[in-house]
Amino acid sequence: MNKFNTSFIFIGSIILLTACVRFTFSGASIPEGAKTFTVKYIVNNAPLVNPTLSQLLTDKLRERIQSQTNLIMVNDGGDLTFEGEITNYVVQPAALQANDVAALNQLSITVSIRFDNKIDEKQNFSQQFSRYQQFSSSVTLSSVEDMLVEQIVDDLIDDIFNRAFINW
Repeated sequence: MNKFNTSFIFIGSIILLTACVRFTFSGASIPEGAKTFTVKYIVNNAPLVNPTLSQLLTDKLRERIQSQTNLIMVNDGGDLTFEGEITNYVVQPAALQANDVAALNQLSITVSIRFDNKIDEKQNFSQQFSRYQQFSSSVTLSSVEDMLVEQIVDDLIDDIFNRAFINW
Protein backbone atom coordinates (compact mmCIF):
# COMPACT_ATOMS: atom_id res chain seq x y z
CA MET A 1 0.00 0.00 0.00
CA ASN A 2 1.43 3.39 -0.90
CA LYS A 3 1.43 6.54 1.24
CA PHE A 4 -1.47 8.04 -0.69
CA ASN A 5 -3.78 5.08 0.03
CA THR A 6 -2.78 4.97 3.69
CA SER A 7 -3.41 8.70 4.09
CA PHE A 8 -6.73 8.42 2.29
CA ILE A 9 -7.89 5.56 4.54
CA PHE A 10 -6.77 7.42 7.67
CA ILE A 11 -8.53 10.66 6.71
CA GLY A 12 -11.65 8.76 5.64
CA SER A 13 -11.74 6.96 8.99
CA ILE A 14 -11.48 10.23 10.90
CA ILE A 15 -14.34 11.73 8.89
CA LEU A 16 -16.54 8.70 9.54
CA LEU A 17 -15.79 8.72 13.25
CA THR A 18 -16.58 12.40 13.67
CA ALA A 19 -19.68 12.41 11.49
CA CYS A 20 -21.96 11.16 14.27
CA VAL A 21 -20.41 12.81 17.32
CA ARG A 22 -19.16 16.32 18.07
CA PHE A 23 -16.18 16.69 20.38
CA THR A 24 -15.51 19.70 22.57
CA PHE A 25 -12.20 20.99 23.90
CA SER A 26 -13.09 19.45 27.28
CA GLY A 27 -13.15 15.99 25.72
CA ALA A 28 -16.93 15.76 25.93
CA SER A 29 -18.59 13.92 23.08
CA ILE A 30 -22.00 15.23 22.14
CA PRO A 31 -24.31 13.40 19.72
CA GLU A 32 -24.65 15.18 16.38
CA GLY A 33 -27.92 17.09 16.44
CA ALA A 34 -28.03 17.61 20.21
CA LYS A 35 -28.53 21.30 20.88
CA THR A 36 -30.18 21.52 24.30
CA PHE A 37 -30.06 19.97 27.75
CA THR A 38 -32.29 19.92 30.80
CA VAL A 39 -31.25 19.27 34.39
CA LYS A 40 -34.35 18.75 36.49
CA TYR A 41 -34.19 19.63 40.18
CA ILE A 42 -32.46 16.80 42.04
CA VAL A 43 -34.76 15.99 44.95
CA ASN A 44 -33.53 14.93 48.35
CA ASN A 45 -35.03 11.61 49.48
CA ALA A 46 -32.23 10.68 51.88
CA PRO A 47 -33.20 9.72 55.44
CA LEU A 48 -30.87 12.49 56.73
CA VAL A 49 -31.42 15.71 54.77
CA ASN A 50 -28.91 18.48 54.18
CA PRO A 51 -31.18 21.42 53.23
CA THR A 52 -28.80 22.92 50.63
CA LEU A 53 -27.64 19.73 48.94
CA SER A 54 -30.38 19.41 46.29
CA GLN A 55 -29.89 22.94 45.00
CA LEU A 56 -26.09 22.62 45.10
CA LEU A 57 -26.09 19.39 43.07
CA THR A 58 -28.58 20.72 40.55
CA ASP A 59 -26.76 24.04 40.08
CA LYS A 60 -23.30 22.47 39.80
CA LEU A 61 -24.43 19.93 37.20
CA ARG A 62 -26.02 22.71 35.14
CA GLU A 63 -22.89 24.85 35.44
CA ARG A 64 -20.60 21.99 34.43
CA ILE A 65 -22.59 21.20 31.29
CA GLN A 66 -22.81 24.86 30.33
CA SER A 67 -19.09 25.46 30.84
CA GLN A 68 -17.84 22.23 29.23
CA THR A 69 -20.19 21.93 26.25
CA ASN A 70 -21.88 24.21 23.75
CA LEU A 71 -25.35 22.89 24.67
CA ILE A 72 -28.10 25.37 25.54
CA MET A 73 -29.94 24.87 28.82
CA VAL A 74 -33.74 24.67 28.61
CA ASN A 75 -36.19 24.18 31.48
CA ASP A 76 -37.90 21.15 29.98
CA GLY A 77 -37.64 18.83 26.99
CA GLY A 78 -33.93 19.09 26.28
CA ASP A 79 -32.27 16.75 23.80
CA LEU A 80 -30.31 15.48 26.81
CA THR A 81 -32.12 15.31 30.14
CA PHE A 82 -30.79 14.63 33.63
CA GLU A 83 -33.03 13.93 36.59
CA GLY A 84 -32.44 12.24 39.87
CA GLU A 85 -32.60 12.06 43.60
CA ILE A 86 -30.31 12.02 46.60
CA THR A 87 -30.83 8.60 48.13
CA ASN A 88 -28.32 8.62 50.97
CA TYR A 89 -26.53 11.14 53.18
CA VAL A 90 -24.83 9.39 56.07
CA VAL A 91 -22.04 9.88 58.60
CA GLN A 92 -20.39 6.76 59.93
CA PRO A 93 -17.12 5.74 61.61
CA ALA A 94 -14.35 5.05 59.12
CA ALA A 95 -11.46 4.00 61.34
CA LEU A 96 -11.66 2.64 64.85
CA GLN A 97 -8.93 2.98 67.46
CA ALA A 98 -8.05 0.22 69.89
CA ASN A 99 -10.66 1.43 72.41
CA ASP A 100 -13.49 1.24 69.83
CA VAL A 101 -13.56 5.01 69.42
CA ALA A 102 -13.62 6.36 65.89
CA ALA A 103 -10.42 8.06 64.78
CA LEU A 104 -12.02 9.07 61.51
CA ASN A 105 -15.59 9.60 60.44
CA GLN A 106 -16.88 9.48 56.90
CA LEU A 107 -19.59 11.52 55.21
CA SER A 108 -21.09 9.64 52.24
CA ILE A 109 -23.55 10.93 49.66
CA THR A 110 -25.33 8.77 47.09
CA VAL A 111 -27.39 10.06 44.16
CA SER A 112 -29.42 8.17 41.63
CA ILE A 113 -29.31 9.80 38.18
CA ARG A 114 -31.36 9.06 35.08
CA PHE A 115 -29.96 10.33 31.78
CA ASP A 116 -32.20 10.48 28.72
CA ASN A 117 -30.54 11.08 25.35
CA LYS A 118 -33.24 11.73 22.74
CA ILE A 119 -30.68 11.72 19.92
CA ASP A 120 -29.00 8.40 20.76
CA GLU A 121 -31.11 6.30 23.11
CA LYS A 122 -28.33 3.72 23.43
CA GLN A 123 -26.58 6.27 25.63
CA ASN A 124 -29.45 6.43 28.17
CA PHE A 125 -28.62 5.27 31.68
CA SER A 126 -29.94 5.06 35.19
CA GLN A 127 -27.13 4.77 37.72
CA GLN A 128 -26.24 5.40 41.34
CA PHE A 129 -23.18 7.51 42.08
CA SER A 130 -21.63 7.54 45.53
CA ARG A 131 -18.72 9.50 46.97
CA TYR A 132 -17.37 10.19 50.44
CA GLN A 133 -14.91 12.30 52.41
CA GLN A 134 -13.33 11.41 55.71
CA PHE A 135 -12.75 13.77 58.60
CA SER A 136 -11.19 13.59 62.05
CA SER A 137 -13.44 12.51 64.87
CA SER A 138 -11.93 15.33 66.93
CA VAL A 139 -14.04 17.85 64.99
CA THR A 140 -17.80 18.10 64.72
CA LEU A 141 -19.59 17.44 61.46
CA SER A 142 -21.15 20.90 61.55
CA SER A 143 -17.70 22.52 61.58
CA VAL A 144 -16.56 20.73 58.38
CA GLU A 145 -19.83 19.80 56.70
CA ASP A 146 -19.97 22.62 54.14
CA MET A 147 -16.40 21.94 52.97
CA LEU A 148 -16.96 18.16 52.81
CA VAL A 149 -20.25 18.52 50.93
CA GLU A 150 -18.61 20.86 48.40
CA GLN A 151 -15.81 18.33 47.76
CA ILE A 152 -18.19 15.38 47.50
CA VAL A 153 -20.54 17.24 45.16
CA ASP A 154 -17.60 18.18 42.89
CA ASP A 155 -16.60 14.51 42.73
CA LEU A 156 -20.18 13.40 42.02
CA ILE A 157 -20.53 15.99 39.25
CA ASP A 158 -17.28 14.73 37.69
CA ASP A 159 -18.64 11.18 37.75
CA ILE A 160 -22.04 12.11 36.30
CA PHE A 161 -20.58 14.36 33.59
CA ASN A 162 -17.99 11.76 32.59
CA ARG A 163 -20.61 9.00 32.42
CA ALA A 164 -22.83 11.09 30.16
CA PHE A 165 -20.28 12.88 27.96
CA ILE A 166 -16.87 11.21 28.04
CA ASN A 167 -17.12 8.11 25.86
CA TRP A 168 -13.49 7.11 25.48
